[in-house]
Amino acid sequence: MKFRKPALHIQILLGLLLGVLFGLLFAVDQHLLLLSVSDERGDREVALREWTEVTLVRDGASLSFEAGEQAEILHAFRQAKKKSTGAVAVTVRDAEGERRFNDVRAMAKEQTIATAIKPLGDIFIRLLMMIAIPLVFASLLVGVSSLHDVSKMARIGGKTIAYYLVTTAVAISIGLALGNIVRPGERMDAGARDRLLAAYQEDAAEKIEQNISVDFIDYLVNLVPKNVVQALANAEMLQIIFFALLLGITLLFIDREKAGRVIGFFDAISDAMIKMVDFVMLIAPYAVFALIAATIAEFGFGILQTLLWYIVAVVGGLAIQTFVVYPLLLKTVARDVPLRDFLRELRPAQLVAFTTSSSAATLPVTMECCENVGAPKSVTSFVLPLGATINMDGTALYQGVAAVFIAQVYGMDLSLTQQLTIVLTATLASIGTAPVPGVGIIMLIIVLRSVGVPETGIALILGVDRILDMCRTITNVTSDATATMIVASTEKVFRKS
Repeated sequence: MKFRKPALHIQILLGLLLGVLFGLLFAVDQHLLLLSVSDERGDREVALREWTEVTLVRDGASLSFEAGEQAEILHAFRQAKKKSTGAVAVTVRDAEGERRFNDVRAMAKEQTIATAIKPLGDIFIRLLMMIAIPLVFASLLVGVSSLHDVSKMARIGGKTIAYYLVTTAVAISIGLALGNIVRPGERMDAGARDRLLAAYQEDAAEKIEQNISVDFIDYLVNLVPKNVVQALANAEMLQIIFFALLLGITLLFIDREKAGRVIGFFDAISDAMIKMVDFVMLIAPYAVFALIAATIAEFGFGILQTLLWYIVAVVGGLAIQTFVVYPLLLKTVARDVPLRDFLRELRPAQLVAFTTSSSAATLPVTMECCENVGAPKSVTSFVLPLGATINMDGTALYQGVAAVFIAQVYGMDLSLTQQLTIVLTATLASIGTAPVPGVGIIMLIIVLRSVGVPETGIALILGVDRILDMCRTITNVTSDATATMIVASTEKVFRKS
């Protein structure tokens, strides 16, 4: 009997599940710290096992941690080494009693086979990022130049932006509602709160010092690239979209034969990039396995227990937004889009989004998935790159929960007016701060400032930001794909398979 190869999304899902098991099997010992120490005995390596308390001493200030807080200890040590003008001392209490190491040069956790295979996943992400820019540029240029109607592109753009603003506002509202219902801030232990604030205060201060604000004039000015090659090299997606749109429109007004040669060239580039996506996706199950195995092995679950109710509120809200709001939108606005086919075809993109935590890296996969459902290239090449850059429903929802959580930890009860302010500010910030690296936390700082919640509270959630980023990227990608289907349907260009 001939073996039938499973569908791609089944292979990726198997890779994800096996990666979880592999990561658990070869997990990093959460009760082992490896120290590089310099003392009277010379430079040496010291292994700390089964400690009950670890204290870091830097410039006369000390910070203590209990068993099971390896991630917080390592993070605090890195910050101490970066900021300290002298040696960092470590005092440990374990079965051997209390010991002090006065000059600790480095601190690390063990490496296992699960963390050693992570480079395979990193290569996969880089391959997708490599494809994304030429694919977006070529597809968008060809799509625009084939419309023969500039007003149609303006109409598509208007619908896309309107969708993004509305769904972002809905996502924030869901986040605020769950924050008020679950009330995670009131369930947090005071001791855990103080340790998290101390461990991540340096990171929080660095984010706050960036002092980013929403300036729409500067934002509009920066849409226009000064150097197209530099914009392509730096992956400035909004500038690339602007230039591709402008060049595509310009091709409509020059000699048709000359324009045809340019369009034919970029059409071939687009097809080549799509075929390259097919080749890259052959290693997707193995790359997903490597990325998830490394994440599970390395992360540790101590901090997850500390922030359990906050995580429940965020993940619960993301599930509602992803599996309730978007299907309802498709059912009511884009009835000719087969919901079952859409959800089935989108699975590879959702799984890649979860493992890479990047809408930009997932973009080539998302474009292929949407075109397989029936959206034309002229729509996918505009809506999806724009969405990957500025549409952040998952991030916005998490900010709604985070704002309420931090306020509750500080004993603040946000009024209805303040919560409406959060909806407005976060919705506008989702557009206005798009080009900024680390935009999720930056947007959250802007939101907290708008309602007077202490910005230093972001230190409470930085420790679990990586794992939640994986979850909210699924929502971000699903939102972009839903927008594509709605635009294609309302423009009467959706192709039923």
